[in-house]
Amino acid sequence: MQPIDTLIKARWIIPVEPDDVVYDQHAVAVHEGRILDVLPATEAESRFQPAVSHTLSEHALIPGLVNSHTHAAMTLFRGLADDLPLMEWLNDHIWPAERRWISDEFVQDGVRLAAAEMLRGGTTCFNDMYFFPDDTGRAATAVGVRAVVGLIVIDFPTVWARDADEYLMKGLDVHDQFRADPLVHTAFAPHAPYTVADAPLERIGVLAEELDIPIHMHVHETDDEIRSSLESHGKRPLARLDDIGLLSPRLMAVHMTHVEEAEIARVADCNASVVHAPESNLKLASGFCPVSRFQQLGVNVALGTDGAASNNDLDMLSETRTAALLGKAVAGSPSAIAAHTSLRMATLNGARALGIDHITGSLEAGKSADMVAIDLGQLETQPVYHPISQVVYAGNRRQVSDVWVAGRHVLKDRALVTVDEAAVIAKAKAWRERIWEADRHGGECDW
Repeated sequence: MQPIDTLIKARWIIPVEPDDVVYDQHAVAVHEGRILDVLPATEAESRFQPAVSHTLSEHALIPGLVNSHTHAAMTLFRGLADDLPLMEWLNDHIWPAERRWISDEFVQDGVRLAAAEMLRGGTTCFNDMYFFPDDTGRAATAVGVRAVVGLIVIDFPTVWARDADEYLMKGLDVHDQFRADPLVHTAFAPHAPYTVADAPLERIGVLAEELDIPIHMHVHETDDEIRSSLESHGKRPLARLDDIGLLSPRLMAVHMTHVEEAEIARVADCNASVVHAPESNLKLASGFCPVSRFQQLGVNVALGTDGAASNNDLDMLSETRTAALLGKAVAGSPSAIAAHTSLRMATLNGARALGIDHITGSLEAGKSADMVAIDLGQLETQPVYHPISQVVYAGNRRQVSDVWVAGRHVLKDRALVTVDEAAVIAKAKAWRERIWEADRHGGECDW
């Protein structure tokens, strides 16, 4: 028998690739952080001699969820200013709070809180856009979660950088810092077309090709964004990005709630990815992404939660359910976004958008052992006729019992292994006292 590190036997294994497939009474063999094989449990028991074995008799084992759009540190602003129009929310609360509080310490504490929440909800990889991306990467590594950290670029000065040149310089340094980190990758993260000028965007396009990394950007999120672009540039934002040369397989266009048919076709032609954040879009009344139409034309659509300041959670199982239900309503068809399609959006499609689908996103031999066990034996998910539908439509993050990242058991029977939960909560409460007092009095400061 072949010695291996871990053997996980589950009632159901949902590999995501092949699509819409469920393996009954199968096992995943793991060695040195990677999946050796997915095979019938009886065969696995005769072939492998594991150092550690797990039997999940009522569980579905799925690939780790990929949260393709976050502002992780903003968990510390969760619930600060809810139920307000977008620009009032930003101008009167979020941006003043950021100007006052953003620091390396804020980002470290916020990312630890976010990473702990995501792991408990089955997210094993997140794609981030925020200041101090070096601290985001270090926090992710310490917790043991996979991350793509955004090399953020904005035209105006912040505590992170003075201008676009400094953003890019510091971003390239962050990229070099994590070049050899097995858990942390990078992506250029120009904030949005309305906050970054043509010249930096052109340079980002060139650098992304040279470094072979994605470009993560808010695009067509609101009507105001489009009207402003027409007034300032005489063209819609997507057309401007196209002229600059950013419409390519590298682009992850986040939100895309206000698009015309020709724009959908152009995104498909360029093989760009769309990142759908349905719950944030609903909460901010930003609009509806035509997910079904994008997918009909072959566009890779991934899922993200957005930041906890606008969601207000980082619950990818909830996001997966909402994406399926909202997609049906927008398309006017109950079969528009099937459960297996939505689960793929939350796993393999996200990994593909991030350029790491050779590493994660599905349970296949050779890939990293990023896995999530969901207990379907609870009364809320009984009886089980179709495991994928049950995970998407009835399951919730409190049924996530165990999580592995690169074969490391980071959540055991709902207990976080790599995070001091009490310490994280204490830090969050301390930040709340400082932030809330300043927000109530309209606190401001200069960067």
